[in-house]
Amino acid sequence: MTLPEQHKLVQDLKYHLGTMSGTDRYDFEMILKRDKDDEDLDTIAQRTLERLAALYLPKKTKKDVDELWKKLNTGKSTPGSA
Repeated sequence: MTLPEQHKLVQDLKYHLGTMSGTDRYDFEMILKRDKDDEDLDTIAQRTLERLAALYLPKKTKKDVDELWKKLNTGKSTPGSA
């Protein structure tokens, strides 16, 4: 895992800190401190970060993205028409 990937996962997981269990919260806070210091994570911490991401970050499917795209594009007028 590269440093930008690690930083992105940590930033995404910050929003789910309130829903984490006590152990997961402790593990994430330790990873968060290391991320603030721009440290590379060791393999154990990387696995923990990936496990937390799999547990707490919602999965987006193509269907979800397509539905959102349709929702955003319906009801809008075409540019130049008014």
